Amino acid sequence: MSDLGHVLVLAGGLSYEREVSLRSGRRVSEVLRGAGISVETRDTDASLVPSVLADPPDAVFVTLHGGAGEDGAIRSVLELLSVPYVGAGPDACRVAYDKPTAKTVVRSVGLRTPESVTLPKETFHDLGASAVLARIVERLGLPLFVKPSRGGSALGASIVRTAEDFPAAMVGCFAYGDTALIERCIEGVEVAVSVVDLGNGPVALPPVEIVANEGVYDYAARYTAGHTEFFAPARLSPEASAACAEMAVTAHTALGLRDISRTDLIVDADGLPYFLEVNVAPGMTETSLLPMAAEAAGEDLGTLCRVLLEQAAKRGA
Repeated sequence: MSDLGHVLVLAGGLSYEREVSLRSGRRVSEVLRGAGISVETRDTDASLVPSVLADPPDAVFVTLHGGAGEDGAIRSVLELLSVPYVGAGPDACRVAYDKPTAKTVVRSVGLRTPESVTLPKETFHDLGASAVLARIVERLGLPLFVKPSRGGSALGASIVRTAEDFPAAMVGCFAYGDTALIERCIEGVEVAVSVVDLGNGPVALPPVEIVANEGVYDYAARYTAGHTEFFAPARLSPEASAACAEMAVTAHTALGLRDISRTDLIVDADGLPYFLEVNVAPGMTETSLLPMAAEAAGEDLGTLCRVLLEQAAKRGA
C-alpha cells in the first residue's frame, strides 16, 4: 500500500510539444490510477501556483516536454513551492536541455559523440549563409544532421544529404529555435536507452531499436501508430547492447540527472554507440520509448511511476 495521498501530474504547457505532453500526462495518470494512486492532472497556467499552495500534493510527476518542462524552469517553481517532484533538478535540466552543452559534458567523460558545429541564427545571417554552410560541409562532410540546439520530438530536425539541401534544413531548424546544432550524420541503428533509478542507483532498461518506415524518425513517425517499427530489446549484439547501456548510465550520471532519463544513440556498423542527446522528461505516450523499454524489462509502468513518486516524496523538496 502506498503512502502517497495524492499526486499531481503536470502536462500541457505552451511549447511546440504541448499535444505530446498532454498524451504523456494522460498515460501516466491512467497507469498511476491503475496502481491505486489518487491523481490530479493539471496544465501549467495561472491557476497552478494558487492550487498547489492551497492543497500541496505529496509529489509531482512532470510530463511537460520542451521549454519549461525540460529547461529547469517549472522545477525551479516547484522548489519555490516546496513540492517534491520526480526527475532532475533545475541546474541539471538546464545543462541537459541544451544539446551542445550536454555533448560537451559527455565528451569530457570519454563518451563518443558526433563531431558538430553550433550556429546561432544571427551568425548564420551576418557572416553570409552560403560561405558558412560551404565551410561546414568541407569540415564535417556529408551527410549532416541539423536540429535545434534545444527542444525535442524531432521538430525542426532533418538530414542533409546534398549541399543543395542545406539552406532549407537551416531555415526549417530556425523555425523552432534560434540556434542550430549541425552534426556529422552517423549512419547506423537508431537506439534509445531509458535509465531509471528506483533507489539502488541508475540502471539502463533494455535498448529500444527504432526503424522509421520513411527512413527518418520525425514527429509523425514518433507519434503516429504504424509509422515506425520498434524492437525491444534492440537487435544488437550483446557487446553493443552492453555498450549502449553503459553509455546511457554514464551520461545520466555525468549530467547530474536523477530518477529517470532517456539517452538517444546511434550504433554504427562496427557496433560502436554515439551519444546524440538526452531527455530529462521522456515521452510516456502509447508510442513512446520508455514504456516500451519498461515492458521489455518486465516492469509494470504504473508501479515504476509510483515508486519514483514515493522516492520523490521521501526525498522532499
